[in-house]
Amino acid sequence: MTIYFDHNATTPLHPEVFEAMRPWLTERHANASSLHRGGREARAAVDHARAQVAALAGAQPDQVVFTGGGTEADNLAVQGIAGLRGDAALVISPIEHPAVTEAAEARAARGARLERVAVDGEGRVDLVDLERRLAAGDVALVSIMAANNETGVIQDVAAIARLARAAGAWFHTDAVQAIGKHGFDFAASGAHAASLSSHKIQGPKGVGALLVDKQLDIDAVTRGGGHEQGLRSGSYNVAGIVGFGAAAERLAAARDAEIAHMRALRDELELGLDALSGITRFSSGAERLANTCQFAVAGYDGEGLLMLLDREDIAVSSGSACAAGSGEPSPVLLAMGVDPAVAQGAIRVSLGPDNSREEIQHFLLVLGRLAGGIGGAAMPGSISASVLG
Repeated sequence: MTIYFDHNATTPLHPEVFEAMRPWLTERHANASSLHRGGREARAAVDHARAQVAALAGAQPDQVVFTGGGTEADNLAVQGIAGLRGDAALVISPIEHPAVTEAAEARAARGARLERVAVDGEGRVDLVDLERRLAAGDVALVSIMAANNETGVIQDVAAIARLARAAGAWFHTDAVQAIGKHGFDFAASGAHAASLSSHKIQGPKGVGALLVDKQLDIDAVTRGGGHEQGLRSGSYNVAGIVGFGAAAERLAAARDAEIAHMRALRDELELGLDALSGITRFSSGAERLANTCQFAVAGYDGEGLLMLLDREDIAVSSGSACAAGSGEPSPVLLAMGVDPAVAQGAIRVSLGPDNSREEIQHFLLVLGRLAGGIGGAAMPGSISASVLG
């Protein structure tokens, strides 16, 4: 059986969530915008899920705008907010998910000014640099993630929100990773908008949400029907939304215990890594998600090591799943000042609530065997070649 250590990429669908979705995948097929009884029942299910997601995230139900996933939520925030402000500046960090980075770059191609606030060697946003950029004026949007998907580093979202609000800028945060592995409270965060994703919390893929402050000026990106308060048109994915709601309700009851369990496993993993030679752990001095550890093994290409572990039925990641296979060092690590040769070897372990101490110990044994058998003579890229050839 594969040891699955890639929960920041996606999580397995929880059985309770599947059971909640089942009727809406089979006999209960009505369109939630239809006025007949079946349609009204579907709409009621959507509204119930909206309340479930809101309760998990510290929001009001009418602040939840359902989308097709976290990427769409990020794009709706960046494109929908910045699009109303013409060439006003966008401020992001260099460690954002590609959904934010590429959406911001698309706005820049249309004339907006794009600025990237600095991060320190641990991957924390430099608040002094952010304040300086905001003081320059005419900033439409600040978009900085609540927790990084690669390093797990948690940002001071409330402090960022205070700076943005004081400067008259809107603030969006990608809370996709934070919501299930640390916790996120929209009201307490001070953000004007926040992105969530169902499949990061043991819900189905293909559904997410943007939490939206009612004072926020935002324009629709997808038009054609006026769904979701006119911000996201399209027939409701009722089964997916019901699953998202069920996942949110399940997590609300279990999150504290699950976080404690994952943190204990991560700490045990990191103690074991520190006992191995040639290991560089990233962001170890910063507050991180309880489940995330990113490291490199000296002399290893990250994707090559990933494939060697895959042969041992251990699933890990070499960085963001949305950039896998690029062959390039992680932009997140490069922004932190990590040497490119070291960054090229990065591996991310992201744990879930069903992982065990036995799996941690097995992983450490396998990693130690691989590193001891190959690591001394290997140069970046050489292990990839051996795996492929």
